[in-house]
Amino acid sequence: MKGNIVSDWALFEKMRGLDNPECARALRGSLNRFLAEPTTAPFKAAAQAFASTGDVNVAKSALIQAFGTSADFPASVLEVLDKYRLTTYFDTGYEQVFNMIDMRGSNRNGFDILDVNSGLTFAKVLEGEKAKIFKMEGTKTSATLDMYGGGLGWSRRLFDDREYWTIEDNAIMFRNKAYSSKAQDFYDLIDAVAATYDLAWQAVTGAVPNTNENYVPIRDINTINKACENILLRLTGNANGTDDLGMGATSASEFIILAPIQLIGRIRRALGMVQQPFAGSTTQLNYNVRPVYSMMLASSTEYYVIYPKNKIKGANRMDLTIFSDFDIESYTDIAVGWQRYGGAIGEIKQLVRCSTS
Repeated sequence: MKGNIVSDWALFEKMRGLDNPECARALRGSLNRFLAEPTTAPFKAAAQAFASTGDVNVAKSALIQAFGTSADFPASVLEVLDKYRLTTYFDTGYEQVFNMIDMRGSNRNGFDILDVNSGLTFAKVLEGEKAKIFKMEGTKTSATLDMYGGGLGWSRRLFDDREYWTIEDNAIMFRNKAYSSKAQDFYDLIDAVAATYDLAWQAVTGAVPNTNENYVPIRDINTINKACENILLRLTGNANGTDDLGMGATSASEFIILAPIQLIGRIRRALGMVQQPFAGSTTQLNYNVRPVYSMMLASSTEYYVIYPKNKIKGANRMDLTIFSDFDIESYTDIAVGWQRYGGAIGEIKQLVRCSTS
């Protein structure tokens, strides 16, 4: 029998299955390869396509195209779609917001985000003069890389009775829940941001009654524009006389709109608003924004405008990995998956939570 995780269960049986230590190690290796699939380029391309559009068909196309440019293109398109079916629950949109650091080869148990102020300015220095030295001072935000784990028990009877589909279905659910749990942890960091920089639904511009079809999208696009403007002013020191935070933010910088899937249509409508109702008219959007959609945000009626990366950081210390053992008292094969990661938002001024009513 062919499987999604074990390519040939018949060969597994010929090798005496779990009674053969070498075969048991091979099964564990297959499970770990299966668990690591979502971190490969084709599956990340599909996840990002879904996060950007909310369209499963677009994600499937992205997956097929990604396989087509890699060395591991499957034998059939059907196999690609079958594999994609296993990954539809993955949500990696948070990776568009967080600056993800690869710490898998390090021996660190965390990382720091420096909140440094120097008052640094560049000025003309005449011949023979010295450049002015500015003292750096500030605080730091520390993020720990914690272990996250979960166990799965397979009754040995499933192997004895050759119920391999049940075994694989359990493994699929295990992987889905592991990656879903990781994503939720990062989205919870965003949702936990204080209301300091919440933004009210902005007023309509022009004499547009609330019965007009453009009333809501105009207010939405005004809110998005205002959120981008507020972030730029806070990061560049043009708000309340604060210092430039040195992130290089400009009016041409890219912003992420992180929104729940319930607002897909509304966000698209707002971003498509034009100045005048004729072909070729410019949009009312003043900034460079890219939507990312998720099903894991706390509210279905609020969204975030974010200046991504920089001091919004995350790190991976250990990929999801299976460790297994046999429990003689319950006649069960225990598989425990562990992963290690962490994250922190070091600068709240990079985010604005936007209202829609």
